[in-house]
Amino acid sequence: MKIVGIDYGDKRIGVSFSDIMGFLAGESFTINVTNPEKAFDELCESILSRKTEEIVLGYPKHMNSDIGDRAKKSEEIAEKLRERTGLPVILWDERCTTVDAHRILSETGYHGKKRRAKVDSVAAALILQNYLDFKNNPSY
Repeated sequence: MKIVGIDYGDKRIGVSFSDIMGFLAGESFTINVTNPEKAFDELCESILSRKTEEIVLGYPKHMNSDIGDRAKKSEEIAEKLRERTGLPVILWDERCTTVDAHRILSETGYHGKKRRAKVDSVAAALILQNYLDFKNNPSY
């Protein structure tokens, strides 16, 4: 089962696809958002062209678990994704994934513009891998 993880932002959308068995996050890339509608179309096209069966969308809760404006926007994006793709969309807690992505990239020598270009795709891979680990081992 191929699954996609998404870190949806106003400037960039991080995207990561699992392997065909749904065990590992793999192919990852970033969609730059200059035109929100075109970026959403590009996202949906990449999801459907890869025969994806499930979507995991980062859900940015506050550290105290409150739902803020960003989380509400994610709920709206989730509904749009369901309508456009016909696929189930799981909202997945993404707290600290961007911080972890920055740390990982810093530790591997990515700095400045190089890091900004990659951080969203790495965050998407972390969101996806966390979900896959949970799905494949519920006691995780």
